[in-house]
Amino acid sequence: MKIGIACGYSWDVPGGVQIHVRDLARELISRGHEVSVLAPSGKKPEELEPFVFPVGRAIPIRYNGSVARIAFGAKVNRRVRMWLNAGDFDVLHVHEPFTPSASMLALMNAKCPVVSTFHTAGDKFLALSLTAPLIVPLLDKIQARIAVSEEARRTAVQHFGADAWVIPNGVKISGLLSEKKDPRFAGTAGAPTLAFLGRIDEPRKGLHLVAKAFPKIAEKFPRAKLFVAGRGDIAKAGKLFGPLGAQTEFLGAVSDSQKAALLGSADLYLAPNTGGESFGIILVEAMAAGAAIVASDIPAFRAVLENGRYGLHFRNEDPQDLADTVIAALEQPQLREKLSSEANSHAWKYDWSSVATQILRVYETARKIYGPKECA
Repeated sequence: MKIGIACGYSWDVPGGVQIHVRDLARELISRGHEVSVLAPSGKKPEELEPFVFPVGRAIPIRYNGSVARIAFGAKVNRRVRMWLNAGDFDVLHVHEPFTPSASMLALMNAKCPVVSTFHTAGDKFLALSLTAPLIVPLLDKIQARIAVSEEARRTAVQHFGADAWVIPNGVKISGLLSEKKDPRFAGTAGAPTLAFLGRIDEPRKGLHLVAKAFPKIAEKFPRAKLFVAGRGDIAKAGKLFGPLGAQTEFLGAVSDSQKAALLGSADLYLAPNTGGESFGIILVEAMAAGAAIVASDIPAFRAVLENGRYGLHFRNEDPQDLADTVIAALEQPQLREKLSSEANSHAWKYDWSSVATQILRVYETARKIYGPKECA
C-alpha cells in the first residue's frame, strides 16, 4: 500500500506526535508498505530520514500549555500539493488535522481516502472553540478517525462532533527492555533513586512539584538522589531544589538507550504532569522498561495505569501527597517489584506490532468507504 502520513508539528524538535509518526512509518515500511511522511522542517532532505518530505521551517506558537511549531501559508501549501501529486497515495493519514499546519493543508488538498488521528485532549482550548465552525466541514473529507485515548476521543467529540476509534500510541517495547540495572542510576535501600523525564521548563510537566516534594522525601531518605532528564534551562530548574541541588543530577536531553537505562534502573519513575496529556506514552515506556511508577491522577494517566493497577497515583498538583506516595513506595520494595512486573507484561498491549495492525485495519475501512477512486 502507498501511504502518506502528514505531521503538523516540526520534525526538527522531537515531540510525542512526531515520535508516533516516525515509529509508525518505520513499522509500516518494515511490513513492506511504501510510506512518505510530510512534516515541517528547516533541514535539507538529505539530513532527514529518507521517508520524510520537508515543507519548510516551522514557527513556534503557544498551544495547550506548551509550544507547537507549525508551518502554514502559500509556500507550504505548494509543497503539500507537490507531495500529494507525486505520492499518488492509496490512503492519507493526517495527524492533528485541525491544527493550522501542514497536516490541515494536506487534508484540504486531499483527493484520496483520508484517516485522521486526534492526539489532543482537554476541556477548553480557545483555538479549537474559535475555529471549530470553520473546520468542521473538513470532517466530510475524512473517511475514518482515530483517537489515541478516550480523553482525545472525548475532546474530538466535544469540539467537532467527530467520533473515532480509540487506538493508543505505539511503543517499540523490545527497545526498552534491559536484562540488568545500570549502576549509574540504580539505588539501594538506604540511597534510593528517583527519575523524572520531561521538558524541565514546561510547568505542566510538573518538575516544580517534585522540587516541593523532595525535602520531605529527603527527610525520610537523606541519601535519596533524583535524576532529571529533559531539555530546558538547567540552571534555572536547579534553583527550584535549593540546598538539595547536590542530590539532584540534571542529565539534559538523553538518547533512547539512556532513557531506557534510567527508567529500568531507578527505584521509582515520577510522572507529576498536571494536565494537557491525551495519553501518557512516557508511562508506557516506563512500564516497558520495568519501572515502578508514581504518577499524578490526571485522567490520561489513570487510563494507562488502569486506576492504580500498574502504578501508584497521587493527587494532581499536591506535592505533599506526591511526597507521601513516594515515601510509601520506597518503604515497600515488594510492592514496587509487583507493580513493575505486572506493568511490564501489560506494556506489550502498546507494542507497535499490535498498534500498527489496528491502524492498517482502519486504512482498509477508509478505502472501502471512499470507493474505487484515485488520488489526483
